Amino acid sequence: MLSVRVARDQGLGPLVLLFLVGGCVVSGIESSDYSEAEVLPDSFPSAPAEPLPEFLLEPEDAFIVKNRPVQLRCRASPATQIYFKCNGEWVNQNDHVTRESLDQITGLVVREVDISVSRTQVEELFGLEDYWCQCVAWSSAGTTKSNRAYVRIAYLRKNFEQEPLGREVRLEQEVLLQCRPPEGMPAAEVDWLKNEDVIDPSQDSNFLITIDHDLIIKQARLSDTANYTCVARNVVAKRRSSTATLIVFVSGGWSSWTEWSECNAQCGRGWQRRTRSCTNPAPLNGGAFCEGPPFQRVTCTTLCPVDGGWTEWAKWSACGTECTHWRSRECQAPPPRNGGKHCSGSMMESKNCTEGLCARSYGVEVQHLLEKNSMGVAVYAGLVGALLLCVILVLCVGVLAYRRRCRHLHGDITDSSSALTAAFHPGNYKPPRQDNPHPLHPSAPPDLTATAGAFRTPLFSLQHGVNDSPHKIPMTTSPLLDPLPSLKIKVYNSSTLSSLELPADMGSGNGEILSLKSVGTIGREREYHSHTLSREPGLSTSATLGNLGGRLTIPNTGVSLLVPPGTIPQGKFYEMYLIINKWDKTTLPSEGSQTVLSPVVSCGPSGMLLNRPVVLTLPHCAQLDTPTPDWTLTLKSQTHQGAWEEVLTVGEETLSSPCYLQLEEECCHVLMEQLGTYGLVGQSCPPQPACKRLQLALFAPRAPCLSLDYSLRIYCIHDTPHAFKEVLDLERSLGGVLLEDPKPLLFKDSYHNLRLSIHDIPHTHWRSKLLAKYQEIPFYHIWSGSQRPLHCTFSLERGSLAVSQLTCKICVRQVEGEGQIFQLHTDIQEVMMKAKVSLFMPKNKTKKKNKVLGPYAFRLPDSIRQKICASLDAPSARGCDWRLLARSLGFDRYLNYFATKPSPTGVLLDLWEACHQGDADLVSLATALEEMGKSEVLVVMTTDGEC
Repeated sequence: MLSVRVARDQGLGPLVLLFLVGGCVVSGIESSDYSEAEVLPDSFPSAPAEPLPEFLLEPEDAFIVKNRPVQLRCRASPATQIYFKCNGEWVNQNDHVTRESLDQITGLVVREVDISVSRTQVEELFGLEDYWCQCVAWSSAGTTKSNRAYVRIAYLRKNFEQEPLGREVRLEQEVLLQCRPPEGMPAAEVDWLKNEDVIDPSQDSNFLITIDHDLIIKQARLSDTANYTCVARNVVAKRRSSTATLIVFVSGGWSSWTEWSECNAQCGRGWQRRTRSCTNPAPLNGGAFCEGPPFQRVTCTTLCPVDGGWTEWAKWSACGTECTHWRSRECQAPPPRNGGKHCSGSMMESKNCTEGLCARSYGVEVQHLLEKNSMGVAVYAGLVGALLLCVILVLCVGVLAYRRRCRHLHGDITDSSSALTAAFHPGNYKPPRQDNPHPLHPSAPPDLTATAGAFRTPLFSLQHGVNDSPHKIPMTTSPLLDPLPSLKIKVYNSSTLSSLELPADMGSGNGEILSLKSVGTIGREREYHSHTLSREPGLSTSATLGNLGGRLTIPNTGVSLLVPPGTIPQGKFYEMYLIINKWDKTTLPSEGSQTVLSPVVSCGPSGMLLNRPVVLTLPHCAQLDTPTPDWTLTLKSQTHQGAWEEVLTVGEETLSSPCYLQLEEECCHVLMEQLGTYGLVGQSCPPQPACKRLQLALFAPRAPCLSLDYSLRIYCIHDTPHAFKEVLDLERSLGGVLLEDPKPLLFKDSYHNLRLSIHDIPHTHWRSKLLAKYQEIPFYHIWSGSQRPLHCTFSLERGSLAVSQLTCKICVRQVEGEGQIFQLHTDIQEVMMKAKVSLFMPKNKTKKKNKVLGPYAFRLPDSIRQKICASLDAPSARGCDWRLLARSLGFDRYLNYFATKPSPTGVLLDLWEACHQGDADLVSLATALEEMGKSEVLVVMTTDGEC
């Protein structure tokens, strides 16, 4: 029995004839290229309960290396037929190698087919699309198609697009060796060789290979002097670049000077010499030799030694009782000087003056001896008498001092120092006097509570009576209690307990809690300090953020913190905060000619683990629109100990820099991975002086109805939203009113003060109380930027209460610099009404969101972001990758920061989000992508997002 079924797969293949002969199926394909017997079926008779074919093995992409064909294989079950289709056409049945088996578990038929694709077949394909093949399997339930497998001809060009260049660098310098591999299919993988050894950055952290295949040596070492080669390889071939020789040299440095040598002349003028060597360090690998002389020589003068000489002998003395006379001489002709020799010989000479004829009687000698002894006894007696008199005087003075001290110690008033050191033991007190009108009860503990006034018990009375000793020390003047004027001391009649308590009115209003406790004696006091970070309304915000990220914004200040998606680890949540520190809490120090340019902002919690950088936005007041750079800008951070340290200097970043700073005209955006307290400072970059943008704000108070006095206050503040908001809040608390819109002023680093003066006052109705012609704010107070909001007050007096109109002119200018003029025409009664109305008006008419959580915080949807990253993260041989996007967006000042991140494009998009949080417009990003030729990304943005 023969039956024929005809079926045509709509759009999938030719006409399929099914011949059923005795239960056997014979198929054929209607095609001009194939014989009539070669017919492929498009469908089969349905078999009950047989599922659609499922591919157990799908064809995979392959590369033809040289002329070797590639094999494509697929396997499906259950499948009655399985064939390949390449580029929309069926492959000849004879080119298939089919194998059939039975699945032992399911009992279904498993068919596997192989085809071979040659280089010629791929090269004969015309068109833009690559050569592809697809596997089609049939069963009684229908057909199933596999994924497309692309077959490409593998190749690797011979010439590198950019080869590394040899260079000489100094020790510890950052080195960049660039390499662009040859164009190839598939894209070549790149390795770096150092003296033919493969460099592994995981083994040596001093090396870094970027996604652009560049080799970065963070700090050049002497051991890094070597030959470096860039090696590119794929399945076809392996290419080596030319060798780049890197020489790390060390410039010589002088050692310390030796001590000066001895003067080479022993007498008179000579020379002294000292030397140094070029060994600290010694020059290596062609490094420069030390500049300057290796020795120094100075003149010296050595005094010549002068030997001493005897003077002439003096005349002989008179003949003595011993029948001798003597004469002397001195070593003074000349005296010995400068180490000269002393005179040799004796200074005195004696001889018999009677030429041996002297004869003395025994009686004369005895009388002379007695006279001599009597004189000695008298001298000794006088000395003993004087000594006894001194001892008596000392004893008298000691007795008087002791009696006086005893009388003082037994008095009825105890000073504060003795009371404190004795711990108020009851044995230290003397019983009260009989004339005391308030005797101390022996059973009740005395209450010795002392405040800033006098003690209220008679034991420690501060009123000097008639019998009071003039040496009594009042408790309020005791040096031990001066630091604690509000201290209360309660003393109990016990030797084991005493306590010190703070008064009830001493709270924690200042943000610092001080607690004093004493156990046993007051000498064992302990202090506890508790400091809390002030979060005042309008100067702080906080939110609980997770893996989806968000944005924290302090309204009307220009300060914000962007936390991109994925920054916080999955499953974790943090209470994050953003705080603007007040002037009296945290002051950013400015050293030398530095000036503070931004508010000091704290973001936290500090120490939390971040998977990617966050973006902190700070407003600044630096004038940056000059054609030449006038500023050297530095980002500073505060340590946990309260000290300030430099994080980075703009334009001097290295791979070790923990942050990246993107500058705009009025604000800066800081990419950081460590939360903390940050601020921006700057100083002039010679030769041009830098300028700060300031604002001048004129305020007037409410005019008192019964007072003739009136004042005008002019504030000189930074041109930032936060500074102006702070002054507005201050004046609102004082009832002040802003008379005119703030005026800008460029303040130059010229060491000239800011001068303020008032003119054209109608003297018939008003009088100025200012004695001088003008007022000045010192230059340093403005330039340092660390002072509180600076202002000057012009005090005026009107002629009568009926006068309300005020017309005058206020000039504000920097000496030998720019200035502004306020033309004031006001009615002080209207000002008073405005001030009253402003007291009852809300501070912010429109409430801005200070925190946006999750996807709503970002203009760019996550799906678009991922597709842009996938398209631009991989390096392109033509440079059409994330680097070109950075240049188009203006983020290319230091590309190495982004190159070290896992997804450079993602970090660039985070920075773009922070820079465009105000306009929230995708036009700039779409324009950049259009200039790069990324049309497929633009299609995605048009489909999934809103341009």
